[in-house]
Amino acid sequence: MNLLTEIQYFPSIIFYKNSFNITNIVFEQYESYQKMSFRNRCLIVGAGGIIKLSIPLETGRDQKEFIRDVRIAEKQKWRQQHWRTISSCYNHSPWFDFYRDELAHLYERSHNFLFDWNVACFEWTVEKLKWPVNISFTERFLKNYDSPDWVDCRNTILPKNYHDVEPVKYHQVFEERVGFLPNLSVLDLLCCEGNKAGDLLMGK
Repeated sequence: MNLLTEIQYFPSIIFYKNSFNITNIVFEQYESYQKMSFRNRCLIVGAGGIIKLSIPLETGRDQKEFIRDVRIAEKQKWRQQHWRTISSCYNHSPWFDFYRDELAHLYERSHNFLFDWNVACFEWTVEKLKWPVNISFTERFLKNYDSPDWVDCRNTILPKNYHDVEPVKYHQVFEERVGFLPNLSVLDLLCCEGNKAGDLLMGK
């Protein structure tokens, strides 16, 4: 079975929950960039609630280039800002020290293209979750996939609906202060649950 989806910036927990039994994921690289999505943003939680991390793009969010050709505005020093925010939010989480060095190294690496950065983030999470999944990329854009061997999940998890599904439950760092916040970035699950994250995604 092949799952077709867009590539996101440290995707939400619900993405992993819905696809954790899939062995082949195909990322769409010939779609036009779409705003109001998780392609260049992810959600974490701090002492005041949800924090939106957004990657700046060179030509803004109204561009119509293929997603694989969208360039990151590296001059805005967003990597340093995002890393400082992540460190501040998860410094006291149970597993942050375990991931700190690798994540810091990831945020030190410069990527010209949003697609390449998102792939690097996804590959890192797959390794930490011990998820034996094969990753590939589309060779052309097709509006419809009629074969029963394909599950088309493009544009099904969006900022406007990500919280409308049953969440994976676990203890969050600021839960006593702001309550449980469902379906954040998988970074939140990993920092809070570490090696147990994969089992939680499978409902164990």
